[in-house]
Amino acid sequence: MQPICRRSFIALSLLAPLKAAGEDYIAYIASGSKESKGIHAFRFHSGSGKLDPLGPVGEAPGASFLALHPSRRFLYAVTGAGGGTVSAFSIDPKSGQLTPLNSVSSKGAGPCYVSVDKTGRNAMIANYGGGSVAVLPIEADGKLKEASSFIQHSGTVADLKRQGGPRAHSINPSPDNRFLVAADLGLDELLVYAFNPATGTITPNNPPHAKVAPRSGPRHFAFHPNGRNAYAINEINCTVTAFDYNVKAGVLKEIQTASTLPAGVEVLASMSTAEVQVHRSGKFLYGSNRGHDTIAVFSIAPKGTLTLIENVPTQGKTPRNFGIDPTGSFLLALNQQSSNIVVFSIDKKTGRLTPSGQTVEVPAPMCVKFLLL
Repeated sequence: MQPICRRSFIALSLLAPLKAAGEDYIAYIASGSKESKGIHAFRFHSGSGKLDPLGPVGEAPGASFLALHPSRRFLYAVTGAGGGTVSAFSIDPKSGQLTPLNSVSSKGAGPCYVSVDKTGRNAMIANYGGGSVAVLPIEADGKLKEASSFIQHSGTVADLKRQGGPRAHSINPSPDNRFLVAADLGLDELLVYAFNPATGTITPNNPPHAKVAPRSGPRHFAFHPNGRNAYAINEINCTVTAFDYNVKAGVLKEIQTASTLPAGVEVLASMSTAEVQVHRSGKFLYGSNRGHDTIAVFSIAPKGTLTLIENVPTQGKTPRNFGIDPTGSFLLALNQQSSNIVVFSIDKKTGRLTPSGQTVEVPAPMCVKFLLL
């Protein structure tokens, strides 16, 4: 597999149309319940938002996050098993069933995030409990190799009781695949690594990170489709920080921090944010509020700044994750504590969410990924 040219990738990303409504997908769901086998699946109809259950399709008990290979042939899951494990599966394109390929160490305790780089050569892991990140090479048959890179995070923690220490919570490749951005909830940092996909090696960038306000707790991170803006959702203080992104240098510069809660609502100890995603149109950003149990909907200005439009109840408890389907027509809210998934339609002109009437049950849903059939 050849590396992707940075300029070509960004140009293609900006020109790529939304997937056509009416196509069918498999929605893979990571279930964090101890009673669950780990990975469930539904046939998702993008024309109607309907979910038809396919049942449990893969065994990864306690799965907390999933990633799909760009070839659409393989899926990867992280679990806390064995002190931290990453499992590889092959995908049956007709049934959606998963066949185990192998499992390897995540190189740290409490892995909570996995992503795959644009070439499909590497899986990147964030270890929350270990406060570390690792890169695992992917073989041609989808199997994982032992880590080619490992970095232990270190630094000053603003709130030792709440943040504990380094807490890597996500790791994402830049649009041109030249950098990786790791959100560390404990350090209040977005750490940036120069990335070589051919060798699976990472080195701290210069500067090595962007800081957010103390006691913010950056959790997840998303690039804008334009490649020039990016967003971190901050778990502890229920905010989103918007950044300008220097594509050539891999440098993040904060331009705004906005609350994910309605005006006048106090951030309580029972509240925290979780997921953040940018709509493929680039016009809207969505973030989940646990405790408040809403999806925050923002409009995105041409310069990347945010304006809160609305907070929509998720019709369940603790929306740990959500997914926007590839057509940009629906948002699936995953309510971990109430074990239900609620489908919302997206108004593509305003970004507002409306319940579609579709609700399904999955034990402790933690993550959703869409695969085109």
